[in-house]
Amino acid sequence: LSVLNNLKNEIIFSSKQKKTKVIIISSNGPGFSAGHDLDELKQNQNDKNFFLDLFNECSDLMQKIITITQPVIAEVPGVAAAAGCQLVATCDLAIASEKATFITPGVNIGLFCSTPMVAVSRNIGRKKMMEMLLTGESLDARDAVQFGLINKYVPHNDLAKSTLEMAKLISSKPKSTVKIGKEAYYNQAELPIKEAYKYTSEVMALNMLEEDAKEGIEAFLAKRNPKWFS
Repeated sequence: LSVLNNLKNEIIFSSKQKKTKVIIISSNGPGFSAGHDLDELKQNQNDKNFFLDLFNECSDLMQKIITITQPVIAEVPGVAAAAGCQLVATCDLAIASEKATFITPGVNIGLFCSTPMVAVSRNIGRKKMMEMLLTGESLDARDAVQFGLINKYVPHNDLAKSTLEMAKLISSKPKSTVKIGKEAYYNQAELPIKEAYKYTSEVMALNMLEEDAKEGIEAFLAKRNPKWFS
């Protein structure tokens, strides 16, 4: 539970820094995240309130990643299991090592990956998602790209470099536009198509009034590099 709190606080702190344009979530060890600490679960196995606090805190972390204005990239060197796989699925982008694997193995220990399922099922199609959930078997990096869980995989030694290149590319875009786009993407994703078009038309009309949009259009027409305001 403390690890979740620390990660959420780090993300909130980073997102509030004016110069922060992209956030990268990486790991210190060979894996990305094995999910919840099973020893901690065992120690509190009869305490429903503890479990509610734990899973609600985890869910709050995932929603915080979605609602902050900056894009969040998962840098995945190895295994991402259960809530770790959920974290990868929640991040706006994910780049993995060729050695990475992705798994929702809760069924193997009698604890179905219900909260990880929320995020992962919004990346992976129904049939493959159910296969992962019901068998507890893993995806390798190639399959994770094919089924939409990650953006790409790279040689293990190139992972940090490739993730940083992606972050720098996004950072070169106007911050105001990225903020508008990220918020609009998640807001429209759950809407019926008619409502989604109505909503995004309003978003684009407001976006056109931004100084960065005016500058971008002027720069394009003048065939020069734009000078962003944000």
